[in-house]
Amino acid sequence: MFENMENIYLAIVISPLLGSILAGLGGRLIGRSGAHWVTIIGVGISSILSMIAYKHIVFDGGEVFNQTLYTWLSIGSLDLNVGFLVDRLSVTMMVVVTFVSWMIHIYTIGYMHDDPGYQRFFSYISLFTFAMLMLVMSNNFMQLFFGWEGVGLVSYLLIGFWYKKKTAIFANLKAFLVNRVGDFGFLLGIAGVLLYFGSLDYIEVFNGTPAVAGLSMEIFSGHEWSVMTVICICLFIGAMGKSAQVPLHVWLPDSMEGPTPISALIHAATMVTAGIFMVSRMSPLFELSETALSFVLVIGAITALFMGLLGLVQNDIKRVIAYSTLSQLGYMTVALGASAYAAAMFHLVTHAFFKALLFLAAGSVIIGMHHEQDMRKMGGLYKYMPITWFTSLVGSLALIGFPGTSGFFSKDAIIEAVRDSHLAGSGFAYFAVVAGVFITALYTFRLFFLTFHGKERIDKHIWEHLHESPKVVTVPLAVLAIPSVIIGAFLIGPMLFQGYFADAIFVSPAHDVLGEIGKDYHGLWGFTLHAFKAAPVYLAFAGVLTAWLLYIKFPHIPAQLSQRFGLLHKLLLEKYFFDDFNQTVFAGGTRKIGQLLWRIGDVRVIDGFFVNGTAVTVRWFSSVVRTLQSGYLYDYAFAMIIGLLLLLAVFVHQLF
Repeated sequence: MFENMENIYLAIVISPLLGSILAGLGGRLIGRSGAHWVTIIGVGISSILSMIAYKHIVFDGGEVFNQTLYTWLSIGSLDLNVGFLVDRLSVTMMVVVTFVSWMIHIYTIGYMHDDPGYQRFFSYISLFTFAMLMLVMSNNFMQLFFGWEGVGLVSYLLIGFWYKKKTAIFANLKAFLVNRVGDFGFLLGIAGVLLYFGSLDYIEVFNGTPAVAGLSMEIFSGHEWSVMTVICICLFIGAMGKSAQVPLHVWLPDSMEGPTPISALIHAATMVTAGIFMVSRMSPLFELSETALSFVLVIGAITALFMGLLGLVQNDIKRVIAYSTLSQLGYMTVALGASAYAAAMFHLVTHAFFKALLFLAAGSVIIGMHHEQDMRKMGGLYKYMPITWFTSLVGSLALIGFPGTSGFFSKDAIIEAVRDSHLAGSGFAYFAVVAGVFITALYTFRLFFLTFHGKERIDKHIWEHLHESPKVVTVPLAVLAIPSVIIGAFLIGPMLFQGYFADAIFVSPAHDVLGEIGKDYHGLWGFTLHAFKAAPVYLAFAGVLTAWLLYIKFPHIPAQLSQRFGLLHKLLLEKYFFDDFNQTVFAGGTRKIGQLLWRIGDVRVIDGFFVNGTAVTVRWFSSVVRTLQSGYLYDYAFAMIIGLLLLLAVFVHQLF
């Protein structure tokens, strides 16, 4: 059975890779339809086999698979291996990644139907799935880094997929550079692991934590730092880049410049979830540093609150959902900081389904609106696109945490966990996640009402051809709507309170907030009824009501509010001036430093002194030597006589 499972795990990873290669290199041999068939079949096989692996690990109680497949490189005593660690944590990610990717592949047939880069797009998204699987299934830091950089590379290619569009090229370069900042910290963290643990294998590192826990280092002379704190913060800086936490969040909204299917794939199941998964996997390290946990907690809280506020002023339908992703990633990060890793993973799973649903529904709207994305030019679409309307409603209710939906159970669990945390920063984090409930409901139903209800603001030439999207688009919406509603109810008990991640995630008894909550857990209905005794449910209802009043009942009020609170509105529109600061200070400052170094180093030193200076010296010396070449015989005879006399003088001097 162990060998059979090894073959299954290999097939899960290789199937999307083969599909990507065939779609990318097949060209005219397989054609456009061949490109989508090979990739959909490849990811479909991966998804089905992932479900089989899930059944084996979770339901059948199968043995955890941790095995090295082959050694890639040996350097002294260090082996760089390719291997898989498949436990409940990784197999859960495998099911989510492959299933959501599968639905997005099918949806892409309809969305990218007329795009000239059709085959290239399918090749890229299948390669994206392969890279993410390599990341979540790795059993060592080097393979983790390979998958980490793989999803970064493919996201760069996909965000800039429409490479003739200047904004897309700017966005993919921005994503690439911001993630390099995070990846530098991540690489330092891996280097710290290798330095102090002497291994890159997960299990060996986790088993070696007692020996490293009490060690310290001097980064600056005279200041002692905990080794574990430094390693964990460096690793988390990598997660800040991938999972778009403040201040490394600026690339994610601009990733909307790519086609909608890749927006859904990045935001729901692949790249942005990598950081959340990585910190959960590294729980044995993070649990040994409360400083690192507090750092994670505060960063997540800032992201959850302040990125949600930005969603209130966006008019591009995809950008509203993008800022929603930023805010929800903040919730997951807050859970990580509170040591509620299972709650973070629970919200990651539920969020993957309803966020993919919302993005694909937005894509359906964009198709119907002939690629118009401004919500101010929509309204009343429920009459023309009923399936898109209904699935959008389902996704919106799940996002705001409406009682009974998947998002309700996962988000409420995070709020409860943060309330019971005693780490530094937990008070601010609790305020942020509770306030974020109202903000989430407000911007979510602002989008829903502006798009599907109220006065029709649709251009006449679009209105005349407006209709529901084809089945290849609506079927994935319907499929994703089902887990968006029910999966939370199925997973809340096992995943949070019944030891679902017991063998994969380590939580210190002093930080076990979910354990404390679990003492009062009396089943699904008890959890739901208990939620009605707390503020978040009512804040969600208040957010929906406020959105209805502002955008349906009294649609003139938002304009008045934006004028009355002009400075605040400007601050939100300018995204807290993060982009301006980065452009002016980092990008602009770097360019100026480069120009200064070019003038001093290149022009004056290299060109002026070495290159041009050498040329001038050679020219001067040549001009001096050239005067000796007169062409007259008596000049040469005279020079020979002088030379002979000098030689005789030296000879005589040596004798006496």
